[in-house]
Amino acid sequence: MTTANDPAPVPSAARDLRWLLLGFGLLYLFLLGRLPLANPDESRYAEIPREMLARGDWVMPQLNDIPYFEKPPLVYWTVGLARTLFGPGEFAARLTPALFGLGGVLLLYAAGRSFAGRRAGLLAATVLGTSLLYFGLARILLLDMAVSVLITATLVCFWLGVREPAGRKRHLLFLGLYASAALATLAKGLIGFLIPGAVMFLWLLVFNQWPRLRPLHLPTGIALFLALAAPWHLLAASRHPEWAHFYFVQEHWERFTSTGHLREEPIWFFGPVLLLGLMPWTGFLPAALREALAGGWARRKDNADAWFFVTWAAFILLFFTKSQSKLIPYILPALPPLALLIGAWLARRWDEGAAARPRLRFGFGVWSFFAGLLAVALIFAVLKPGLIRDPAQAAALRPYAFALAAVLAAGGVFAPWAAKLRGAAAGLGALLFAMAIFYGGLVLASPHFARAGAKELGLVARERIPASEPVFHYWMFLHDFVYYSERPVGLVGYKDELQIQFLGADERARRFIDDAELRRRWAGPERLWLVVRKRDQRHPESVFADAAFRYHLIADTPVYSLLSNRP
Repeated sequence: MTTANDPAPVPSAARDLRWLLLGFGLLYLFLLGRLPLANPDESRYAEIPREMLARGDWVMPQLNDIPYFEKPPLVYWTVGLARTLFGPGEFAARLTPALFGLGGVLLLYAAGRSFAGRRAGLLAATVLGTSLLYFGLARILLLDMAVSVLITATLVCFWLGVREPAGRKRHLLFLGLYASAALATLAKGLIGFLIPGAVMFLWLLVFNQWPRLRPLHLPTGIALFLALAAPWHLLAASRHPEWAHFYFVQEHWERFTSTGHLREEPIWFFGPVLLLGLMPWTGFLPAALREALAGGWARRKDNADAWFFVTWAAFILLFFTKSQSKLIPYILPALPPLALLIGAWLARRWDEGAAARPRLRFGFGVWSFFAGLLAVALIFAVLKPGLIRDPAQAAALRPYAFALAAVLAAGGVFAPWAAKLRGAAAGLGALLFAMAIFYGGLVLASPHFARAGAKELGLVARERIPASEPVFHYWMFLHDFVYYSERPVGLVGYKDELQIQFLGADERARRFIDDAELRRRWAGPERLWLVVRKRDQRHPESVFADAAFRYHLIADTPVYSLLSNRP
């Protein structure tokens, strides 16, 4: 029996998780299959599982019927499973990052709740799930969301585990650590255990937390890690002796230390990426860090838990800054610890009520500036002639740009106003409402700003071209054509990143040819098909500059043409 003076019961974690699952499920799954798969990454990571299914070989990834040794297969397996369950559509292909993204939100709720209470968990999950970079990568088929969430799971299991006394719960958390590290390794290679291992070691060393490490259940943990991560690596090495050097040396060591992959960026590259990726929450980060690390270095042992999350984010930022290969998604694993600190800080401001209003001013001010700047940029982009090359595309985007700019402008005004008058709860509610509408509008507008692909030609090729007739791509390689046509292609005057060194010499000569060989085979008795960019047809050095090179137009789009040497 309860009385009027009894405190209200705290909602269960299960109830919170259900609401988070519903809200972010809608956000990430809303029209998830609306767009064709993009070139090159989405189509590549959908095509590899398709070929695995077609061959019945789940060990060795292949792309365009060529061994593809760059990455381990965990994401390919999950995409292939989704294709088996839900069919070959774009929704099934993108389901893997969306579900991993959902898992990351729920995971951060658990960590935040343990760190600073239920409200901190809810706000940390919300900050992470609505951050610009996290939202975008939850809806794009890449490997980064999966490895980020699995690294997060490894580090969260470690942090929760060292806080537990010896017993069953601690043992399970450490087993979760080893299992997550193994799966992260299967998702994107050695960084799956090297990065979380380095974060854990640095925190234990610098903050002298070694006593909290025991027991770490090392024998069972190592056995579990090897049982999950080792079999695929051993099978791959046994099938292809050349795999080990390519995978360990070229795709790990050389990718990190050399610029050969043409992904070099300035040393400051990830700073702006991280700050923009955290939007709309970036303005709250400085105050969250100051409060979490109150007392500075002198009180580092007292704030060891907060320093763990700072160590986590800082190490990932510095690690990828040092790398000679830099891409925007690489920084994703640094978002969860920062989101947790921001969520905990916002929860404390929520509890303070009116007294917190001055402390919220800077964070909401940064949000207002960002919202206003983005609103102006949207309008400028669709109104300035020539900024969007295609006038029809600019006209189609104009209503969306005006609507999204209005949402941003309103959110930039009303969220700070609500926070000033009614405190953190009102301000955060207004900000989240604006972001939900903004993200929904982006999804609705996405068909009008997506890059042109070759899906239509791929579907034509699947229906019309017999398997015995060769198809070539001219001066390019369209991953989406291969995915939608469900057939391998040859390349003329181009190799892309296909690992043709693993093909036999005869196969290379047959499928990778130059313009002279194309002319010879085009004039022969065999029927050939050619996919070409229309701008390359106008290139003065292409085969099309020769009036004697005759062809039949079979199908085309505004960007690409499908040609044949026979009617």
